[in-house]
Amino acid sequence: MSPTTINDTVREILTSRVYEVAIESHLERADKLSDTLDKHVYLKREDLQPVHSFKLRGAYNKICRLSKDEKKRGVIAASAGNHAQGVALAAQKLGISALIVMPRTTPGIKIEAVKYYGAEVVLAGDNYSEAAEKCAELLQETGRIFIHPFDDPLVIAGQGTVGQEIVAQLPDVTHIFVPVGGGGLIAGIAHYVKAVRPDVQVIGVEPVDSASMGKSLAKGERVTLKHVGIFADGVAVKQVGEQTFAAASRLIDDCVTVTTDQICSAIKDIYEATRSIVEPSGALALAGLKSHDLPKGAHAVAVCSGANVSFERLQQIAERTLIGSGKEALFAVGMPEEPGALSRFCTEVIDGRSITEFSYRLRNRQGAHVLVGLTVKDSADRHALADHIRTARFTCEDLSDSEVAKEHVRHMVGGAGEAAKSELRYLIDFPERPGALADFLGGIGNRWNISMFHYRSTASDIGSVLIGFECDDTAGLEAALKTIGYSYKNLSKEPSLNLFC
Repeated sequence: MSPTTINDTVREILTSRVYEVAIESHLERADKLSDTLDKHVYLKREDLQPVHSFKLRGAYNKICRLSKDEKKRGVIAASAGNHAQGVALAAQKLGISALIVMPRTTPGIKIEAVKYYGAEVVLAGDNYSEAAEKCAELLQETGRIFIHPFDDPLVIAGQGTVGQEIVAQLPDVTHIFVPVGGGGLIAGIAHYVKAVRPDVQVIGVEPVDSASMGKSLAKGERVTLKHVGIFADGVAVKQVGEQTFAAASRLIDDCVTVTTDQICSAIKDIYEATRSIVEPSGALALAGLKSHDLPKGAHAVAVCSGANVSFERLQQIAERTLIGSGKEALFAVGMPEEPGALSRFCTEVIDGRSITEFSYRLRNRQGAHVLVGLTVKDSADRHALADHIRTARFTCEDLSDSEVAKEHVRHMVGGAGEAAKSELRYLIDFPERPGALADFLGGIGNRWNISMFHYRSTASDIGSVLIGFECDDTAGLEAALKTIGYSYKNLSKEPSLNLFC
């Protein structure tokens, strides 16, 4: 099928040399999910690429087009994940020197993967922005060629070969759902698909807490997010590219958001369909597809963009899967502190449902708050159950949508410390590196007593920490937090914390 509109990007896609290193990934029909949704659902398996990510396509397409002199100078990139591996393998295949700058917080498994492909690794900073600053310095010192992760026409074209394959593999395609970080993948796919099949809808999918493209499209200009979520770290980009935004503005049909729970549910769906585990950003597209109101008879493709997930993250993902699928509800239930109260709750409320979680500790003699997880059929059943609990003369707070409850409170139920005075609670992002806590405590000093602390590793480059301070000087405390440089959010009015912590 010949494109009706030829531009430089489409021409580059058609003449791309990506298959010198990448594979034409499989397009698999997800039979069980298709039956459940009553739609034809297909998975584009970019997780099966040699580096388990689509990023190899764009990196190779850029590097293989360098001049002989540029290749002699070598390449450089800043990345904490899939782009780093793509650049490293592409350079190795072409016999080119590669230098990758990665944050010091990058999990060891990713660093070793980059080194395995022959690249030199420099660790700098606690996050991508600081690594990128170091990369800019080294770029000037070394004279290497910078390989941008998304905002480069040759990188965009390399990613666009995914769209070329989809159209060839599934002529009946009606919708293509694409994960969006910086925008390189969706820009490339949209360039080709809209030239060949303008009737096919191309839909971007972002995490609700990292929706830089959606917010930019809504405003009509690129916006910079102050904070991005850390769960789907492969798309945690504060600002999309200039060129990718221009392409998305003209070519994509919609950009939707999904929650962490929906992503986890999609990871499980992909596992059940393929027996493979993708990373959170790799399941974004399917999460968006499931949440979209597709017409009857649709043939929808979700791009499974990558599978570079560490084994240690699987527990966190599994914990969120039931809620994400709508099959579990998390409630804070108030009951009298008296013999028989729990038995009455089981008899009058549970009534054949499975208990997925139950946490309780004596707080005082007036009453108890219990954190309980119960199986439900769907969202309507969840709300009906909450009403039923209240009808049975128990108080009930639905925490199923509370990120703080799911990430922290469920692991630290015990009741608020009655000795804590004027307590302020904060959620703070710590860089996952040795000395991060010591640096934090040194910056805070001894002015405020820490009254609560909860941390749980997520095997990512950022760790979420819940901290309480005995403090009656909010402005002074936040001034100190700003000097440390870690992202923070005041959660002093968070209901679940007031109930359980």
